[in-house]
Amino acid sequence: MLLTRRKIHGRLLLSGLLAASAAAHAQSVIRNDESLGSNRPETWAMSYVAASTLMTGFGLTPALPPGQWTASFDLGHIPRLGESQQRVGFAGTKQEDLNRSPVFGRARFAVGLPGGLVAELGYTPPTEISNTSARNLFSVALGRRLYENGRLGITARIFRQHGSASGDITCPAALADAPAASNPYGCRAASNDRIGLRYYGVDATAGWNPGEWNLHATAGMVRADLSVQVDALTVDVRDRSYLSARPSWPFATLGASHDLDARWNLGAEVLYVPLRVQRELSGPRRTEALTSLRLRLLYRFS
Repeated sequence: MLLTRRKIHGRLLLSGLLAASAAAHAQSVIRNDESLGSNRPETWAMSYVAASTLMTGFGLTPALPPGQWTASFDLGHIPRLGESQQRVGFAGTKQEDLNRSPVFGRARFAVGLPGGLVAELGYTPPTEISNTSARNLFSVALGRRLYENGRLGITARIFRQHGSASGDITCPAALADAPAASNPYGCRAASNDRIGLRYYGVDATAGWNPGEWNLHATAGMVRADLSVQVDALTVDVRDRSYLSARPSWPFATLGASHDLDARWNLGAEVLYVPLRVQRELSGPRRTEALTSLRLRLLYRFS
C-alpha cells in the first residue's frame, strides 16, 4: 500500500515537472531591439520624461567660498498628457500609460570649490508613485560665475545625469488578463519596464537683482542617451525588446528667487523644452513641448 502511494506521488510529481517544462518552452521570448530616430513618437516620450528631470540652475551659480555648503529641494510639475500624446508605442500605434506622477522631486547639495567653482550633486530617492520609481538617479553639475557688474551677473554650468526609472508602462497592472476589448495586446501580467534617463548638457544664465528679488533667464542644450528595456508578458510571449535613442534638445527657463532670511531662499521658475515629434509616418514634424513650473527651497549652511 505504501509503495503504491509512493508510485502515485512520484507520477504526479513527474507530471507536474513535465507540465512546467512544457509551459516554459511554450512561453517564447522575443527581442525587437531598435535604435530610434530623433523624431519617433517613442523618442519623444522618452525625451519628455527625461526633460522633466532636468537639473536646472534656478538662477545664477551662487558665490560660495571654498568649503561652504547649501542644501535644497526641487519640485517640478509634470503636465498630464492627452490620449493622442500617449499613443507612442510601435511607432505611434499603441497607447501607453504615461501619466503616472504629477511631480518630480530632487534633493541637491552644492559646495564651493577653489577658483570660484561650485559643484552640485542631486539625488532622487526611489519613492514609488503609481507603480513607478526612480532607480539610482543621480545628477552632478559644475558651475562658475563669468561676469558680475553691480546688479547684473552671468554664469555657466556643465551638468550630467545617470540613472533610470522603472514601472509597469507597456502592460499596466490594471490590464493584466483583462478582456480583449480593453487589452488588445494581451497583457498577462504587470510589466517591469525600465527607462534609462542619461543626459549631459551645458547652460548659461543671466541674472539681475533690482531689489529684494533675484530674476534670471537660462538657455541651454542637452544631449540625451535614452533607452527603454521592455519586460512584458503578452499572451504566451515575453517581450524583452530594447529601444534606444540619442536626441538633442534646447531648453530655457525664466524665474525668480527671494531670500526669506539670511539662510533660507525660495525660488520658482518655468522650464520650457521644445520637443519635436512626427506622429504619422508621412505626416509633418511638429513641436510638442514640455512646459513645467518648478519650485526650490534652499538652505545655506554657515
